[in-house]
Amino acid sequence: MSPAKTPIRTAAAARAGALIAAALLLSAPAAQAARIERACMKSERTAASAPLCGCIQRVADQTLTRSDQRLAAKFFKDPQMAQDIRQSDRSSHEDFWRRYQVFGQTAQKVCR
Repeated sequence: MSPAKTPIRTAAAARAGALIAAALLLSAPAAQAARIERACMKSERTAASAPLCGCIQRVADQTLTRSDQRLAAKFFKDPQMAQDIRQSDRSSHEDFWRRYQVFGQTAQKVCR
């Protein structure tokens, strides 16, 4: 291999490595995203469908934080948890519940 080709191949390899690293970084949030949509689809509710669950996720993306979405997604599997949070006296739970109510009301209007 001639010395003139080495820097070109090294630069190309560096660019390829940078692209792979960027793709991994960008896909990490995507892998964590759509928690509510996935929980909705896995639920045993007869009305669950890809369009409806996708719509609910879009509303969640606009109204809930990631942390809120992680918690809300658990409600599909454990509805009692929703009741426990709703009735909790913790201020963080009260704050979450207000945001969750806005999310629910918005999803009802938008995702009919």
